[in-house]
Amino acid sequence: MGQKIHPVGFRVGVIRGFDSHWYYGKKGYASALLLDHKIRNFIKRRVGLGNVSRVEIERAANRIKVTIFTARPGAIIGRGGKGIDELTDTLNRLVRRDDPGSVVQVNVTEVRQPEMDAQLVAENIAMQLEKRISHRRAMRQAMTRCMRLNGRGIKIQVSGRLGGSEIARTEGDKVGKIPLHTLRADIDYGFGVARTMYGSIGVKVWVYKGEVLPEKRLQSETGPRRRTQEAEDAQYSQA
Repeated sequence: MGQKIHPVGFRVGVIRGFDSHWYYGKKGYASALLLDHKIRNFIKRRVGLGNVSRVEIERAANRIKVTIFTARPGAIIGRGGKGIDELTDTLNRLVRRDDPGSVVQVNVTEVRQPEMDAQLVAENIAMQLEKRISHRRAMRQAMTRCMRLNGRGIKIQVSGRLGGSEIARTEGDKVGKIPLHTLRADIDYGFGVARTMYGSIGVKVWVYKGEVLPEKRLQSETGPRRRTQEAEDAQYSQA
């Protein structure tokens, strides 16, 4: 199962949350979902390839809060905040075509370690492939940088006319562990497309960041108290 399904969607509700935080009934759900898709596509086009990790959208009444996770916040904010003001105005115009009463608020959050973010790694490799850099070299460099920052494992797969060959093929490389079947494993997944003169080359990246164990942490916090309680119960039973 873990080999076939999207690694992020597989873990939603277990160790991950949704990227969109809102609730609609049957009436407004489709239009809100389509608008989220338009907002994300516009931000990706506006900011550029290799800069945006993900976009979270939160709705409350008529307010739409858009949080952009990026490796280069300065490029989005601009000098004196001019860039983010222009982006907010453009998004407000885009949103008000469908819902005239909506107000968009844009926040920018920095991704501290872009080498550990699967989406940013995939888009970075795609940019290198567009510049005619060898796919093996681009993959090896990305894996080395990830493992240097204490990544538990990384897997990269590229597909298409690699090196301009006539027959398309798939090549991949892996370092460390990638436990796709383990739900508690924090696996980040990213996908990028390199538009080369020979055609499109797809890039997939899986990054394993370790295990998320809330139950064990809870047990370690309550463990000593539970043991003392058991000792007291045994003492009373002996008396």
